[in-house]
Amino acid sequence: MHLQTRIVVALVFLGILNAHAQDASPSQQSSESQVLTEQAQQELDQQALTPQEIEQREYVKWANELWDSMEPQTGNISLPGDVAELNVPDEFYFLNAADSRRVLEDIWGNPPGSAETMLGMLFPAGATPFETSSWGVTVEYEQDGYVTDDDADDINYDDLLTQMKEDTSLNSEERVAQGYDAISSVGWAAKPYYDKASNKLHWAKEIKFGDAPVNTLNYNIRVLGRKGVLVLNFIAGMDQLPLINQNLNSVLAIADFKEGSKYADFNPDIDDVAAYGIGALVAGKVLAKTGLIAAALIFLKKFGVIIVLAIGAFARKLYKGRKTKAPDSSGT
Repeated sequence: MHLQTRIVVALVFLGILNAHAQDASPSQQSSESQVLTEQAQQELDQQALTPQEIEQREYVKWANELWDSMEPQTGNISLPGDVAELNVPDEFYFLNAADSRRVLEDIWGNPPGSAETMLGMLFPAGATPFETSSWGVTVEYEQDGYVTDDDADDINYDDLLTQMKEDTSLNSEERVAQGYDAISSVGWAAKPYYDKASNKLHWAKEIKFGDAPVNTLNYNIRVLGRKGVLVLNFIAGMDQLPLINQNLNSVLAIADFKEGSKYADFNPDIDDVAAYGIGALVAGKVLAKTGLIAAALIFLKKFGVIIVLAIGAFARKLYKGRKTKAPDSSGT
């Protein structure tokens, strides 16, 4: 096309645009211009990002929205059922049952419905569940009666470990059938210890999930009460065992039963006695009313999206931004 012809075509095209602009109101012109600009910017942004970066951006947006909907709590928190309570210091925060289910299932990738019995979770202050280095403590209550501690000094924990490995293998077969990673029990990370003065029991197991490069640490705490047991489980990586040991005493002090529901309040004339003892608590078995024995569920941390960006720094920003909104109340 000759230069003169191109000039004529350009002038005609500009004339059409000008006429359209004159017909449109100023607000329409501004609105259309803004929409076009936003669309163009979005297209440019998408073109500039790799698929991995787009995935990261979507994850960050989802994480922001999910974290903003949660309600971290500190202080005195009465658990559902009104028999036990948590006294959460500023070094930790508590998430209620609904938020905890979202952490375990949506963020950490456990099977749907597996966290239905959760009363809540504890996390260290200054961190969120989105960090790859995060750890948490699940809180449950099993009201199966008064658990006698008469057998506490007579248990052979090495024999018990052998049985636990067999139970974990059976649990693994069910998980694989449902499409989840196989699990295996490696051994004790900390042998069971029962404190008769406080009626608190704790031990740790090392668990391997599938081909994960780092094994999972399941550090268990049981607080014995008049009519049942508070169940607290650390969920972390084996490489975090020294950190968990540093926080063990603090977590042990957080949970306890209320007056009238403590272990010492047991009345043999009116209270039920559980059908199992200390050994069964460690083995993770509960004798149900049907007579069947069920292995306890083991949770893990497995993020659905692998973030290459500095997710730790991002998560700390999330925490700082959310902390000012955290309620100071003692409710659940």
